[in-house]
Amino acid sequence: MLLAGASVGLVAVYLLVTFLQVWLASRQNQARPVQAIIVLGAAQYNGVPSPDLQARLDHALILWQAGLAPLVVVTGGKEPGDVFTEATAGANYLASKGVPQSDILREVQGRNTWASLSSAATILKAMHITRVLLVSDPFHDERISLIAKQVGLTPYVSPTRTSPIRGVAVLPYFAKETIEVAVGRIVGFGRLTRILDVRMQLPGGGG
Repeated sequence: MLLAGASVGLVAVYLLVTFLQVWLASRQNQARPVQAIIVLGAAQYNGVPSPDLQARLDHALILWQAGLAPLVVVTGGKEPGDVFTEATAGANYLASKGVPQSDILREVQGRNTWASLSSAATILKAMHITRVLLVSDPFHDERISLIAKQVGLTPYVSPTRTSPIRGVAVLPYFAKETIEVAVGRIVGFGRLTRILDVRMQLPGGGG
């Protein structure tokens, strides 16, 4: 019983420390000159960015306009039945705001954060680009930074502050990120993603 209690206590402390790391990362803005800006994908509706994706794109646009990077990488594939990928919706939105298509790279295969960043890293490293600014929601920053490092990038985070996900609505996202960071650091984020993908494919896995 003593050993079991100690184990539970250690897990609780580990999760608390991880939560604090996720929260502290969400407070940072490491905007600085880099080689490329990577925008993490979010939902799109028939080619129109969702409010969350638009908030990320608007922030990336500000960073690009400030001259912090010459390239913007938009990421994200599409769900079954979709016509547009998240990356295409993002690229079209940025182009409508004045970003030349030559300054936009599209990662159109990723269906999750690991896949999107891994694929984006492959594209960028072929161009000898590794220093990047990651743009997403604040609660996402610790995990995307760790994943980016695992796939060979040198990441800095600059989250949007205009996301529609705010107030008490953000709490489940922090909880999810805390668990995924805690587990991902132990088993690896690629392996964790594969485990979660298998679970989702099992009967009742999405419940």
